[in-house]
Amino acid sequence: MNFYDALQWRYATKKMNGGSVPREKVDRIFEAIQMAPTSIGLQPFTVLHITDPELKEQIKPIAYDQSQITESSDLLVFTAWDEITEERIDDFVKLTGEIRDLGEKELEPVRNMANGVASRPKEEHFNWSARQAYIALGFGLQAAAIEEVDATPMEGFKNEELDELLGLSSQGLKSVALMTIGYREEDNDWLAPMKKVRRPKDKLIIEPKVLQTA
Repeated sequence: MNFYDALQWRYATKKMNGGSVPREKVDRIFEAIQMAPTSIGLQPFTVLHITDPELKEQIKPIAYDQSQITESSDLLVFTAWDEITEERIDDFVKLTGEIRDLGEKELEPVRNMANGVASRPKEEHFNWSARQAYIALGFGLQAAAIEEVDATPMEGFKNEELDELLGLSSQGLKSVALMTIGYREEDNDWLAPMKKVRRPKDKLIIEPKVLQTA
């Protein structure tokens, strides 16, 4: 399926049939998430991959009993860094140097950009990181569609309860969004036959005029 056909095919599946997604498809979805662009390439997020049925059952009430949690093949929890720490910057700079074969002097601009983000008020760190995680979520959703795997992005869950269940605070993480992947149970999914509702392109995408100043 090409990119544009996949855009039309996919929808936020409300009812899944419990079927397993082949590992090679899951891995390609992970690759899309890994390769998603992020500001300065920092990737300030971690994705938890959950397949254990018992853990899904524990998460389901936290997600307001949405059935996709337990009916899915795989559940992905997108989490963002709660703080851009010196240690995390050091890890990023080191990795950049190893992959690009750069010395410390050549890495100074990379470190300076990362330090610029870290210099913001700490309460902004998570919000900035969460925005990067959402870019990766989008890439994961589209990769799933190209693989003809159904996927549902979900924000309807109690973040603090999920963070506690998964022990995220001790890892310097906070939950942002969920993504379930699996296969649609079309006959029992009320949304499956519905046409997509999208604003017209001429209302969504506009070309602003240059403002005249006195």
